[in-house]
Amino acid sequence: MPDLIHDLVNDRIQTLHREAEEQRLIARVTRVQRARRKVQLANDRLREALSRQI
Repeated sequence: MPDLIHDLVNDRIQTLHREAEEQRLIARVTRVQRARRKVQLANDRLREALSRQI
């Protein structure tokens, strides 16, 4: 029985580690998406400002 509990605890720990890594990946993807939106908005503003000067 102790081996079964030990295995269950180890499985749970591994699951938590996987879930934590997934959350870190999601956070990185979210940051990249937000940065891309900011770059796109900046490009749009720059393009508009340049078109007004011509």
